[in-house]
Amino acid sequence: SSSSRGEEMSEKDGLLKEGFTNWSKRDFQQFIKANEKFGRDDIESIAREVEGKSPEEVNQYSSVFWERCNELQDIERIMAQIERGEARIQRRISIKKALDAKMSRYRAPFHQLRIQYGTNKGKNYTEEEDRFLVCMLHKLGFDKENVYDELRQAVRQAPQFRFDWFIKSRTAMELQRRCNTLITLIERENMELEEKEKAERKKKGKATPKGAKRKSEATPTKQSGKKKKT
Repeated sequence: SSSSRGEEMSEKDGLLKEGFTNWSKRDFQQFIKANEKFGRDDIESIAREVEGKSPEEVNQYSSVFWERCNELQDIERIMAQIERGEARIQRRISIKKALDAKMSRYRAPFHQLRIQYGTNKGKNYTEEEDRFLVCMLHKLGFDKENVYDELRQAVRQAPQFRFDWFIKSRTAMELQRRCNTLITLIERENMELEEKEKAERKKKGKATPKGAKRKSEATPTKQSGKKKKT
């Protein structure tokens, strides 16, 4: 009903105007959107998104907002929006960690990196293409905006794919889908390695004599004397 709608608006206005008479509804919406985009603790970035407000003003506003947000009628919708954004941020962080861990196992990932496919090889992409996608995604910066457009450009400029019509004709969206699949495989491999290392540490604690070295399985061995083909 219009009367309860009016009450809701005046309640929101009451909250916003308490000491913040110069904050408009648009400022409020920018503030909420920025919380979703950067997470509630990144006040510096949030402040950059709210036009015409200093970091101090945004900081004060944020304190009052989080103290009193339960008074807002539509707080559940607002919180769901912010938490969805924060979950995306956490997901990006964990993917970046997974890629960093995978890369750190190779001296020359663009040549050496191997994907543990299990039964998920798929028929379309070759291992060389997959290796390039993972390494280039990591190099460009996984969480960069428009990274898949840049990845597409990199694929089209890579001399090794000069005659590879399949990979050169993929859209940014298709490359993103493929990378998501590869990221899932890498995360699974990382988890299996961690489990293995944990189990080995347990065993080692019980059985290994002091001074015995454990050969890390994750690090590719250098072939001495052989020159690697590039």
